[in-house]
Amino acid sequence: MLVPLGAALSLLPFASTGLMLVGGGAVALTVGNPYAKHTRRAMPVLLSLAVVGLGAGMDLRAVVHAGAQGLVTTLVSISVCLLLGTVLARLLQVPRSVGLLISIGTAICGGSAIAAVVPVLRPKEQEVSVALGTVFLLNAVALFVFPAVGHAVGLDAVQFGRWCALAIHDTSSVVGAALQYGSEALEVATTVKLARALWIAPLALALEAWQRKTQGQENPGKARRPWFILGFVLASALVTWIPPLQPVGHTVALVSKQVLVLTLFLLGANLTRSTLRAVGLRPLAMGVGLWVCMAGLSLGAVQG
Repeated sequence: MLVPLGAALSLLPFASTGLMLVGGGAVALTVGNPYAKHTRRAMPVLLSLAVVGLGAGMDLRAVVHAGAQGLVTTLVSISVCLLLGTVLARLLQVPRSVGLLISIGTAICGGSAIAAVVPVLRPKEQEVSVALGTVFLLNAVALFVFPAVGHAVGLDAVQFGRWCALAIHDTSSVVGAALQYGSEALEVATTVKLARALWIAPLALALEAWQRKTQGQENPGKARRPWFILGFVLASALVTWIPPLQPVGHTVALVSKQVLVLTLFLLGANLTRSTLRAVGLRPLAMGVGLWVCMAGLSLGAVQG
């Protein structure tokens, strides 16, 4: 009964992102999650709906402006992250597939990017679990660390929003951290992160070509694409160009923020002891090292 109770509490206005994430993890690791099969299926759907709903509370012109401003920074940071990840994986002797998955998850959008390229790379199930487990743990840490660091170094809302989008893995944790910094940070973080997620498509195509060239793979799978980005843009366009819809859009955005809190609770509830054991020290060290480097570099970029 604890999982349904926690899910219900997540939808109340006082529920915070960090509290519910930790609460979900605590329930999963103590009494277990008997609904794990259902919560795993529900989580990506709820996250997609929440992101689309957040678009209903944003001006499309601001969205386009924020995305355009972060274009060069995003391209450079993704390239640097993939290069640095390759170096760290070799130094720490992390298996190639695991290192690549962690690097891709860090560079673009965490678990979503990893899931998107799995059909192309076709890694072993254990390798996917290790990469996802590493990203999950770092996402949980980021939800608490980033707002504290942002306040400590004096970042304003715009700077913090950009930093979240550049340095935190998953969209859910990006939005969750930005929520704690205010509505302006949330708008910037969401738009820059979704613009960043668009790079899944070209990266998947590049990986597909690389697979054919290096391994002679004739029929690599097709990557999953984050179609919820289109929904976000359409929702934002509706409230921007049809002003009477703005009050409704504001309400939808408020509801979506609570749906995001629910998503983070389910994220914690999906944690298992086997996932923690599977991660191992070397992949975790690689993930932490890569994350710290990218967080430091991106912090310097947004402050500059």
